[in-house]
Amino acid sequence: MTQYKRTELVLDKAFDAQSCRHEIAGNPVVLHCHHYTALYTQLALDCSMLDAKALLAECSEDTWEDFLSAYYRTHGISSIPERIALAEQTYAAAGLGRMRVTCAGPESGEVTLDHSHVDAGWFKKWGQHSTPVNFIGAGFIAGLFAAVFGRPVRTYVATETQGIVCGASCSRFTVIVR
Repeated sequence: MTQYKRTELVLDKAFDAQSCRHEIAGNPVVLHCHHYTALYTQLALDCSMLDAKALLAECSEDTWEDFLSAYYRTHGISSIPERIALAEQTYAAAGLGRMRVTCAGPESGEVTLDHSHVDAGWFKKWGQHSTPVNFIGAGFIAGLFAAVFGRPVRTYVATETQGIVCGASCSRFTVIVR
């Protein structure tokens, strides 16, 4: 069995004082507190004009698939275990929480969040919720799988089957090909 070394995430960070913009690895970045994230998640739940939950997930998927794919290309990362390790580290470095990809293959997988920025914000504002609310995490996970396996966005759907915000000790997502 081939042994893969765990690749450590290296992010080139920059701040342009003139425009007050942050960049990580050449990508513009805007950081939001978990209270703000909870507010626009609630807006997505309340929106009846369109499927705003899917919109949040798709925006997250597009952003993170692009970021991870570019990172893998730039750093010559081709092994699946290294790609997964870097994606887990990226999730944490972005302040989104602590993620473990527990089972991954090109057709399906499972992901566990031991901590979730989205859920933490929801708890602070409104307490426990009856259904999972981490649409941003679901999008990240779908984008992660697309980038890890070199497939286009919208190849995977990540479904939160258990949520911290619902009282569970961790959030769980199942991932399948659409």
